[in-house]
Amino acid sequence: MLGPVLNACPLWEGITLLSLKKRMTQMRAFDLTPLYRATVGFDQIADLMDRAIANDVGQNTYPPYNIEKTSDDAWRISIAVAGFSEDDLSIEVKDRGLHVTGRKASDEEERTYLHRGIATRAFERRFHLADHVRVTGASHENGMLHIDLTREVPEALKPRRIEIASSAKTDANLVDAKSVN
Repeated sequence: MLGPVLNACPLWEGITLLSLKKRMTQMRAFDLTPLYRATVGFDQIADLMDRAIANDVGQNTYPPYNIEKTSDDAWRISIAVAGFSEDDLSIEVKDRGLHVTGRKASDEEERTYLHRGIATRAFERRFHLADHVRVTGASHENGMLHIDLTREVPEALKPRRIEIASSAKTDANLVDAKSVN
């Protein structure tokens, strides 16, 4: 893919494709140690960044999916699952992660394909869910698996308005006295 670009540009003379790939790989290496060393209580964010960076390098692109924001606190994940029935699909939430798997039952009928372009291989997709995000539903229609998510913040964490009480004016010269008799 980069071969024609390298041959067309005189600035790239002498640089092999292998060394270019090595440099591109080195650009993706991040060291998050300073983040761990300089922050307290943000380890979940750092772990999430570590996982995202590690998964991005060798991430499988099958099956394709979309993440759509449907409102301020709601999302929809749509996964293209052509060829899979509802019985072949599994959705599971565990450890703040959404796991979607597809396992196609083997065809008992032997077929001879002249061209096989519809992939029905097994897959597993994982999505890390933020705090208070839960799956509210899933549907399978027209070869698409739709998973609806919402954020439900507990009442204790929602902002609340504190009413300020006004104090009655007091006379500074008034002295409380008790009668002696």
